[in-house]
Amino acid sequence: MIRDITIGQYYPGDTPVHRVDPRLKIVITLVFIVMLFVTRDFLGYAVAVAALGGVTAASRVPPAFILRGLKAIFLILLFTFLLNMFMTTGTPLVKLGFLTVTREGLYGAVFMGLRLVLLIVGSSLLTLTTKPIKLTDGIESLLKPLRAFGVPAHELAMMMTIALRFIPTLLEETDKIMKAQMARGADFETGSILRRAKNLVPILVPLFISAFRIAQDLAMAMEARCYRGGEGRTKLHALKMGRVDAVAMAFTALFVALLILERVYAGAIRAALISLFLV
Repeated sequence: MIRDITIGQYYPGDTPVHRVDPRLKIVITLVFIVMLFVTRDFLGYAVAVAALGGVTAASRVPPAFILRGLKAIFLILLFTFLLNMFMTTGTPLVKLGFLTVTREGLYGAVFMGLRLVLLIVGSSLLTLTTKPIKLTDGIESLLKPLRAFGVPAHELAMMMTIALRFIPTLLEETDKIMKAQMARGADFETGSILRRAKNLVPILVPLFISAFRIAQDLAMAMEARCYRGGEGRTKLHALKMGRVDAVAMAFTALFVALLILERVYAGAIRAALISLFLV
C-alpha cells in the first residue's frame, strides 16, 4: 500500500507534456480542478475523462502506474461512496435494514467518486511529468507578483517543492521500518481497524527520527552550497513559452469551452443523445 502512492513522484520522459512550461501546467491543473467542480452531470465528466486520457497518452506515463495511486485513497473513496449512497434522501431503490439506498444517493455516490478519481489522476499528472526543480521555478514565478505585499515567493516555492519531493522518500522509509518491525514479529495486517492502528504506533518514533535526520542532512547540504534564499539568485535555464505551450493553451481553451457549452446546453444535448439511441 505504501508503494502505491504516486503523488510527488516524477516519471522521466521527453514527451510534449513533459516539455510544457511548468507555470502553464500548474495553471492548467488548477483550471481542470475548477472545471470539475463546475460540472454538474456525467456528460461533462465524459469530456474531462476524454481530455485526461489524451494527456495521459501524450505523456506516455503508463495508465497502470497512475491508477496505482488510487489504491492509497481506496478507503476515502469507499467512505465517500457509502456516505452519499445512504445519507441522501430521494426515491427508494433498496432497503438494507434501517438503511435505504435511493436513486439520488446512488447517482451522487458515483458522481462524487468519479470526481475524486479525476482530481487525484489530474493532480498526479502534474508531478509525474514535471521535475521538482522546474516545479519550484514555476511556483516561484507564479507567486512573484505577491512579493509587493511582502510574501516570500522563493521560500514558499522551495518549501512546497521540498514537501512534494520528500513524500516518496518518507514513504520508502516507512516501508523499510514496517518490514523491519514485521521481521521482529509485528502484525499490521490482521485484527480490527483499532488494533491495526495501535500496532502502527511503534512505527511513528523511528519515522520521525528519520524525517528529522533527512531534514538535517538537507539543511547542511544547502548551507554547504551557500544557499541564502532567493535574493540575488539567477537561473541557469530561464522559463520561456514555446510552441508546445501554445498547443497546450489551445487544448485547455477547447476543454473549457466544451464544458461551458455542455453546461449551457445540457438539456438539448441529453435529448439529442436519447433520440439518437432510440433511433
